[in-house]
Amino acid sequence: MRFFMNDYGMGAHPAVLDALAKANDGLYSGYGTDGHSRRAAGLIRGLCAADGADVHFLMGGTQTNLAAIAAFLRPHEAVIAPASGHINVHETGAIEAAGHKILAAAPDGGKLGPEQVRSLYVSCTDEHMVKPRLVFISQPTECGTMYSLAELRSLRGVCDELGLLLYIDGARLAVALTAEANDASLPDIAGLADAFYIGGTKNGLMFGEVLVIVNEALKADFRYIMKQRGAMMAKGFLIGLQFCAVLENGLYFEIAAQANRQARKLQGGLARLGVEFAFRSVTNQLFPIFDNSMIAELEAGFDFERWSDAGGGKGVIRFVTTWRTLDGDIYELLARVAELQAARAAGRK
Repeated sequence: MRFFMNDYGMGAHPAVLDALAKANDGLYSGYGTDGHSRRAAGLIRGLCAADGADVHFLMGGTQTNLAAIAAFLRPHEAVIAPASGHINVHETGAIEAAGHKILAAAPDGGKLGPEQVRSLYVSCTDEHMVKPRLVFISQPTECGTMYSLAELRSLRGVCDELGLLLYIDGARLAVALTAEANDASLPDIAGLADAFYIGGTKNGLMFGEVLVIVNEALKADFRYIMKQRGAMMAKGFLIGLQFCAVLENGLYFEIAAQANRQARKLQGGLARLGVEFAFRSVTNQLFPIFDNSMIAELEAGFDFERWSDAGGGKGVIRFVTTWRTLDGDIYELLARVAELQAARAAGRK
């Protein structure tokens, strides 16, 4: 089976495994207070050009979003997010289980716009309703699309206008930063968001995410919330040293750039075969549309996710490329699509 299911279904990059093996005989203080974690935090502050940022290491994305939003909001406050946002679709109601309602807007290709934020904000009129306090977006989005720097600045502007926090889910931030269409740097992200996280699980690490808190008002007692939410890892050094392994030499960005390069090869090949896409992805997630019968036949040789119904006997599927996606994987997939298309064309004659 050729693997296009996701970007976390494989082990770690060899450089990460090597770092873990070399560190295995060491002895470290717990809960992210070790030397590896301190060094990784310094590297991240430097890359973000945010010397005063607080940096916290957590296990996974859902855990990071839950701990952050639980810490940043008071009990009556709510989150504005795209309906396709990870916290609204793929986190089993974790945010709402913690007592914070999600106000979801219909996204445009996964993206949230200032007018949608303003509309949801003004719809909550008094104390009989929740009070919007935080805007959640993902960069890139769950649809493979990406916010431009101008769009991020527009969201920052409406947040400032309405007194809202801006929080960015960066599970795949690396592929956004290395995408050909990107014009927003990591310092730009740090300068516009009140808090955001930098994903490792989906970019070559065995596990691990980094939450960066920029807004001074959000920093106090965060480690208390981490512990209370089960997000403080005793062997925190395991996350810190993995980030050191990929950040000290630029490997973190090369891993993501390779995933994007492979996505463009696959996207271009499918487009040449006349395949349509549900979204104009510029990162490593692609959403082609096929007849349902063709989807079933492709599943015999390729791992991918069925995404949504497209109507008319068609469906949207998701292909995800990674640093481990080989040219041969792509060529074999393209050849199989062409073969199935030819068979259908012959059957219609």
